[in-house]
Amino acid sequence: MLPIDVAAHSSRWRRRHPLDKAVLALGLTALAVTLPPWPGAVLVLVTALVLLLGPAGVTLRKVWRAWRVPLGFCVTGAATLTVQVGAPGAFIALAPHGWEHATQVLLRSSAASLGVLLLAFTTPVTDLLTWLLRLGVPAPVVDVALVMYRMIFLLLESVRRIREAQAARLGHTTRTAAFRSLAGLGAVAFVKAFDQAGRMQRGLAGRGYDGTLRVMTPDLHVSRRFVLLSLVLLTALVILTLVLERLLP
Repeated sequence: MLPIDVAAHSSRWRRRHPLDKAVLALGLTALAVTLPPWPGAVLVLVTALVLLLGPAGVTLRKVWRAWRVPLGFCVTGAATLTVQVGAPGAFIALAPHGWEHATQVLLRSSAASLGVLLLAFTTPVTDLLTWLLRLGVPAPVVDVALVMYRMIFLLLESVRRIREAQAARLGHTTRTAAFRSLAGLGAVAFVKAFDQAGRMQRGLAGRGYDGTLRVMTPDLHVSRRFVLLSLVLLTALVILTLVLERLLP
């Protein structure tokens, strides 16, 4: 399993209903997008980080390992706003107010990504998909998502074994050998994906698959107190943002 999935299954909020955590996490994500970047997105970012490290019980190392990838996309996307193509007198030049716009986008996107990670670190995928099924999402859609979720781990395990075999055969000693090994890895992984999909289909058919994948999930109940506290926290962030926006330059 991926580290984020292990953390979700061992989270302190594992026994909470997905709706409880969705109200809090998705609420923070919505505030990060709608509130002013300063100080709104900053407050959301700090709040999500405190919730992850505190009540959710996720270590800083795990948060950083999961956050650094989306954060890299945020930085890359924001950096493109600092330049403009076809400027008068130059093909590429600094965009007017580019750094200001880039900073705003970076604050919003990084805070929103932490809000999503709060849900991912505390809610296993099986719980989330089962909840969506009860909300009325078509069963075939949920089944496809569950199968893809399972296939991810199978493919990652296959890729790991192939890389270990290539390294044992000195397939990464030179740059040329590394590129050759990478091409072989992609080809073998592509073939294995189809092979494993076929095996899974035959296995489901042999077990009397009737169009619905049944997954055992714990019996969870919505906590009105948790939802109410989440709404109070979100409201407090909105009020604090409006107050600080007037006080701070």
